Amino acid sequence: MAKGAKKTRTVKKKAAAATTATAASRAAPRTAYVNARLIDPASGLDAPGGLLSEDGLIADFGSGLFADGAPENAETIDCRGRVLAPGLVDMRVRLRDPGHEHREATVSAAAGGITTIIVLPNTDPVIDSVALVEFIGRRAGEAGLINIYPMAALTQGLEGKEITEMGLMSEAGAVAFGDGISSIDDSLVMRRALSYASSFGLLIVQRPEDNSLASDGVMNEGEIATRLGLAGIPNAAETICLERDIRLLELTGGRYHASLLSTADSVDVVRRAKARGLNVTCDTAPPYFALNEIAVGDYRTFARLSPPLRCEEDRRAVVEGIEDGTIDAIVSDHAPHHQDSKRQPFAQAESGAVGLETLLAVALDLTRESSLPLSGMLGKVTCVPADILGLDTGRLRKGAAADLVIFDADAPWKIDADQLLSKSKNTPFDGKLTQGRVVRSVISGHTVFHASDLDA
Repeated sequence: MAKGAKKTRTVKKKAAAATTATAASRAAPRTAYVNARLIDPASGLDAPGGLLSEDGLIADFGSGLFADGAPENAETIDCRGRVLAPGLVDMRVRLRDPGHEHREATVSAAAGGITTIIVLPNTDPVIDSVALVEFIGRRAGEAGLINIYPMAALTQGLEGKEITEMGLMSEAGAVAFGDGISSIDDSLVMRRALSYASSFGLLIVQRPEDNSLASDGVMNEGEIATRLGLAGIPNAAETICLERDIRLLELTGGRYHASLLSTADSVDVVRRAKARGLNVTCDTAPPYFALNEIAVGDYRTFARLSPPLRCEEDRRAVVEGIEDGTIDAIVSDHAPHHQDSKRQPFAQAESGAVGLETLLAVALDLTRESSLPLSGMLGKVTCVPADILGLDTGRLRKGAAADLVIFDADAPWKIDADQLLSKSKNTPFDGKLTQGRVVRSVISGHTVFHASDLDA
């Protein structure tokens, strides 16, 4: 039964992807990408070469392609030695309102080289029914630019009490199930959810946090919080919830994904769970490997995040978890807020930051500051999240949709919040000097973003 259900879900997911890319795939040009550095983390390819797209699909690619020149009947794009890779897959994006935020999000995502996003269920209304899953699919198709998939709610209304009709919502196109920014406190509810999901091979996603321990905390518990007079959130709030979920996973089987790991203890919990053979995966976001609690500074609200920025020891542990493969994926955790909601006293300000346009650039810092190679980093934002979600994307493959990103890994960039395409400017990376800029994003063979100034 589980195998049959899984097969059906794959078909449904492919259909949903086709819906979002319909506009882009019409009359897709025949395009030859020449002088590229081809990187495909899924196959280990990292070599100079070219790629040909036709009718919105990858027709051919490789080192010897176009040795005799590009075909005369194809549009030619000179990559100038830059990286050509699969478009990024971001498995954690908040859109607030399913009717109003898609267009802005897709534009920002395209500018960041992201071609597929997973929308959290924390919308208004909550994605907790078949009708709303289907609604998200329709609005995604209307928005156009990129592929959008819904993560459906694990419990009705995100209240943490009654589990949703996960099987039906999976058939409608939901790719995973979780309560988004909320964690499930009730152990019995989580056990029932894992048991039900395991029967159908569904993925449960949890952002682990013991709400009673987090309580009214607004930043990492420690010396800095005490000095600033701010209520702290202990590391144990994350670790205790994660430990409980791992124990329940042992009882029920199934698939569990921990999102936004931020502490050394949590990384170790997942590392040990994987060593025991449990089907557990996890992710983190750029703030947790690029920043620490010092970024809060003098009550800098753009650095108010959930989970909070931790100490330097935790940050280093997250980097090590990325390096050794304990942390499988990197997500943006894109959370747009109006500036007025951030221009508040620190304790009253909304938590969260935009991250679509800065995801790749900040992640590229890992390749310069750690032992992680470029291909390994790209795998964490392409094929690995796609595999976790069961999506047929995130890799270079003949016959696959031509969802691509071209970027200059060495191009200097000072992140300027005012220049972000998102209407929301709440980034903790404002003013950060980095390297790596997206030159072109392609969906189903169509360019949906082009930084023409980099080709001048």
